[in-house]
Amino acid sequence: MAAVDTDRLTSTVERPARHRRRRRPPRPGTIAVGVVAWAVGLVFFFPVLWMFLTGFKQESQASTDPPTIFFTPTLDQYRAILGRDFLPYFGNSLIASVLSIVLVLLLATPAAYALSVRPVVRWQDSLFFFLSTRMMPAVATILPLYIIARDLNVLDNVTFLALIYTAMNLPIAVWMIRSFLLELPKEVLEAARVDGASLPVEMRRVILPMIAPGLAATALICFIFAWNEFFFAVSLTAFRAATVPVFLVGFITQEGLFWARLSAAATLAVLPVLIAGWTAQKWLVRGLSLGAVK
Repeated sequence: MAAVDTDRLTSTVERPARHRRRRRPPRPGTIAVGVVAWAVGLVFFFPVLWMFLTGFKQESQASTDPPTIFFTPTLDQYRAILGRDFLPYFGNSLIASVLSIVLVLLLATPAAYALSVRPVVRWQDSLFFFLSTRMMPAVATILPLYIIARDLNVLDNVTFLALIYTAMNLPIAVWMIRSFLLELPKEVLEAARVDGASLPVEMRRVILPMIAPGLAATALICFIFAWNEFFFAVSLTAFRAATVPVFLVGFITQEGLFWARLSAAATLAVLPVLIAGWTAQKWLVRGLSLGAVK
């Protein structure tokens, strides 16, 4: 009888192992979808890779036809860029983008709270008004903004540029944060109010920790928009507050394009966005997918 129990126990232990070994091979459709996804990803990534490689070439190698594939890498273009006062432009972009993100989150979070958790009267009209301001062409606002900046003596000023970026990104931030707030469990908010939590306590201890991934996603998207903005920067700045996109335009001259130097400068320009996206990718995915699956 003991032998029978031992055999039965052995068969029970080995059965899951057999099931683990008998994995079904991937279906042809799954393999095809994976191959297509990788192909599309490589197509989108190839220009970035080519830009990165071109930054290590000499100017004579960067614009050859056919393209120069095998070359000796050099750091001459990066030395020339850093010696051309690139860091002040980089610092202006960083200050304007970060300051605008802080202001956007401080303004958009209470506005989104009023439009979702505790809706105000005729809130729908306000929501679409926010979005309509984002649809306005930038060229339609540049003349009033220029006159205001001139009269206030804030032309070529990083703080004024940050305020413009704040107004530019605020509608998108309100819509995004509102969508995250709509997915909060009503029971949690009601329990906090029953426990006597005031509005500041409710925001600080309940709401903000729950929508932190959404706030991170909103901040990253607003950072990308502010960092890449060119029209307002080139129109309202000259030397003191010029940003990285304005710096990149300097490589387009009447003599032609300096492809290698421009590629090296563009590589340095996209590094902050890549680093921010890579660092916050977990928060970004959670924030953008918040509420997608109920």
